[in-house]
Amino acid sequence: MNRSLRVGVGGPVGSGKTALVAALCRTLAAEARLAVVTNDIYTTEDADFLRRAGVLAGERIVAVETGCCPHTAIRDDIGANLDAVEGLERRFAPLDLVLVESGGDNLTATFSHGLVDRQIFVLDVAGGDKVPRKGGPGVTGADLLVINKTDLAGAVGADLSVMAVDAGARRGKGPVVFCSLVEDPGAGAVAEWVRAQLARS
Repeated sequence: MNRSLRVGVGGPVGSGKTALVAALCRTLAAEARLAVVTNDIYTTEDADFLRRAGVLAGERIVAVETGCCPHTAIRDDIGANLDAVEGLERRFAPLDLVLVESGGDNLTATFSHGLVDRQIFVLDVAGGDKVPRKGGPGVTGADLLVINKTDLAGAVGADLSVMAVDAGARRGKGPVVFCSLVEDPGAGAVAEWVRAQLARS
């Protein structure tokens, strides 16, 4: 069985994870063979959103209803997610990329390396410019930190330069991307990072 690159997308509720996954699917679908696994506690809401948006054929989007804290299903008991990923890999082989979107969680959320190869952690500026300096495994340990909804910075009084400095202090040389899907619907910088990971794999 061909093994895809598996990229986890995590972050707090409302940070824009599903919208980012949709943008990546639209941008990369013409150049990579894609599938998506979404996680919600009791619903299939995120998968339904992606299907309605038409970002991929519906059968390439699988919903996992975790029934538990989101981080449990992506870090501690990954069985349901792993089954979903491997099922997609069997059905649509060969796949280049599977995006695994976590349910909304806190700054401690990380993916098991048994589930994904790379991790993206998404924050949004509406949470306040103090969030990156709070750190936590999601902020410090993800392969890419995305600070989303930068178009809202003025409305919520968030200083993007402060967020950049604090994120850099927490992450060292770890990459940070500032993103607005209003201004860049294709999430160009994030898509470019994913392309680089595909090339390395």
